[in-house]
Amino acid sequence: VNATKEEGEFYTPHDAVQLIAAMIEPFDGTLYDPCCGSGGMFIQSADLVRAKQGDIRRINVYGQEKEPATYRLAKMNLALRGISHDLGGMSDSSFTHDLHKGLYFDYIMANPPFNLKNWWETALAHDPRWTDYGTPPASNANYAWVLHILYHLKPLDGVAGFLLSNGALGDSDALAIRQKLIENDKIEAIIILPRDLFITTDISVTLWILNQNKRGGAYHGRTLRDRRGELLFLDLRTWRENPVKGEQKKKVMLDSTQIARAAAIYHTWQESGTDGANYAEPELYRSVGTQEIAAHGYSLIPSNYITFVDHDLAIDYDAEMQRIQRDMKALLAREKRSQQELIEAFEGIGYGVE
Repeated sequence: VNATKEEGEFYTPHDAVQLIAAMIEPFDGTLYDPCCGSGGMFIQSADLVRAKQGDIRRINVYGQEKEPATYRLAKMNLALRGISHDLGGMSDSSFTHDLHKGLYFDYIMANPPFNLKNWWETALAHDPRWTDYGTPPASNANYAWVLHILYHLKPLDGVAGFLLSNGALGDSDALAIRQKLIENDKIEAIIILPRDLFITTDISVTLWILNQNKRGGAYHGRTLRDRRGELLFLDLRTWRENPVKGEQKKKVMLDSTQIARAAAIYHTWQESGTDGANYAEPELYRSVGTQEIAAHGYSLIPSNYITFVDHDLAIDYDAEMQRIQRDMKALLAREKRSQQELIEAFEGIGYGVE
């Protein structure tokens, strides 16, 4: 769905949805989107299941949408594609009228409105969604979305992937909530996406992955290790080699190779046999213990943890200065020759040059 910038709602790019789906693999069970728009997350996830020779009848989707026209469009889109769905009996706000209260889902995918204002109502003051973590700031709904999503995840093994603006990574107003999320081991991965990935905004965006089961075990044909006390940071901001032409705002995209590589980094980190204490690649990813995160004031900004190489240190300054001097001498010699050739040309046609 296209929405206005003032509402904080933006059309979710196809590549961003594919990245989320590749990460959390919502191939069976229940899938929920608390701000589902016209149903794009569901439709693209179903397409991915089909591409992997899966059966979309094994997926039941649940969603909620505030805008009446968009709600009707979502129902039509899902029905036309044969996707089983429950979007509630009406369009309404997920915060003030949760149409799926008491339901818990295997997977959650979402692109909530970024930095949403005016979401708060006094009736939400003692809402059970905030009971274990504290009331989110009334000035910004980012952490209200995080807690709403966590509330609806299956307690034993639910997995969520959703987008938030980068400000949520170090927001001081939500520090206490973020600290509890980290201490309770609910956050599994933080992935910074390339700037200009969205069509209608150039805002910086992060993909969050929450996981109720970091203890390990069998998952989608893989054997996962115990990842409690660890969190994976992945920084994709330099993945800008695929420019998009003809769009007003969207300037880059993630191609299928990049999406597969990002998912492989995450899945390899999860899997049995990986040493989480030493899982890192400079300027791209790093596995970090919660004690180190605590030492950084519970910030989730990846640059606090991922090693960035000072490429200037690798420069041989003496050799570089000699190269520059050689280039300058060659440039001056060329200019001198050009000037002499110009003088000779004028003299050849009868004009003297002083």
